[in-house]
Amino acid sequence: MSRRVVVTGMAGISPLGCDWKSVCTRLKTYRNAVCAMPQWQALDGLNSLVAAPAAPFDLSERFNRRTTRSMSRSSIMACRATELALIDAGLIDCDWIHDGSMGIAYGSCAGDPHSLMEIAALANEKTTRKLNATTYVRFMAHTCPVNIGVFFSITGRIITTTSACTSGSQAIGYAYEAIKNGYERAMIAGGAEECSVANTAIFDTLFATSTQFNDRPSLTPRPFDADRDGLVLGEGAGTLILEELESALERQAPIYAEVAGFATNSDGKHITNPDSVKMAQVMRDALCVAQMSPKDIGYINAHGTATISGDIAESVATAQVFGQAVPVSTLKSYMGHTLGACGALEAWMSIEMMREGWFAPTINLQTVDSRCGALDYIQGEGRTINCNAIMSNNFAFGGINTSLIFKRFEK
Repeated sequence: MSRRVVVTGMAGISPLGCDWKSVCTRLKTYRNAVCAMPQWQALDGLNSLVAAPAAPFDLSERFNRRTTRSMSRSSIMACRATELALIDAGLIDCDWIHDGSMGIAYGSCAGDPHSLMEIAALANEKTTRKLNATTYVRFMAHTCPVNIGVFFSITGRIITTTSACTSGSQAIGYAYEAIKNGYERAMIAGGAEECSVANTAIFDTLFATSTQFNDRPSLTPRPFDADRDGLVLGEGAGTLILEELESALERQAPIYAEVAGFATNSDGKHITNPDSVKMAQVMRDALCVAQMSPKDIGYINAHGTATISGDIAESVATAQVFGQAVPVSTLKSYMGHTLGACGALEAWMSIEMMREGWFAPTINLQTVDSRCGALDYIQGEGRTINCNAIMSNNFAFGGINTSLIFKRFEK
């Protein structure tokens, strides 16, 4: 028997702030969190010198030298976001989360980039002196979910979603499926990524980063805009607590939204060139799972990376499914591309915007690229929308596509 799945806790660490009140306030200023990174100028060959670091965040007394010795910055952000989400859900001191009833689905693009540099010293400097007892634990792809598991003594299943820009959204989707199918009572779901010059340099070599606004960081990224010149990388962590409905009702938990649908597929064509056909299909599949039609969706949070091919393919796909009937914007215009964290952060913020009845615009979008799909782009100012369901889409290198649908909870 299929179970209903609801969101009972949410939290995040983002470039816009580390609680919804701060994030919402920043969204309504229509100013992004991108800043210049002058320390990167010393790196020969790097063309993009902007990024969106996470806002300052506090740590609780749980975080000490012993509990964090195996953690990278990504893992620390992931654990802190999870701690706040568990508190929000009223589960932080609940016994059953430790007995196997709760699992974890969490992702990031890769492990700690600094540990990779320690390993690289083997080849570059012919020495093992930079390796230590935690190098591999910080380096491994599943470092965030296993650190969450140890930090909170979670003994249920762990699903590692290392799928680049869909890491966070796949985590939420797979967590939803685990509960829906009766494998777990609740799941910690989300993604994290730290700001690293290594990440920017990698995308820079692919000609995917913004390079024309180094002296004007507030004007980039520019998703869907005719003058966009690439993505800006950000950092953060987002965690959603998903729970089986009867469990949530039994303990009178807060219910922020219901997870109505999820779908994921792959292009099967090219590593970096997206396929609008499969993008459109994943949206249709999510609608099918949710037993909804396009007219039931009141807002779409687009992936919107501000890359040339990505924006075109995504907007064309979205227009094929929805036409101009549904308002669309992307939060990456505010906080850059947080990679493994973006799916979780954008889901959190989109749910909160639905609850608020106000949706942020895509800032820096002045003239829509004529090659992009004909959509109802939210531009200039935010828009008041009273809707019952929203969609959040993410697309990753490798041709991995995801679509999540959240709706207002009704018994």
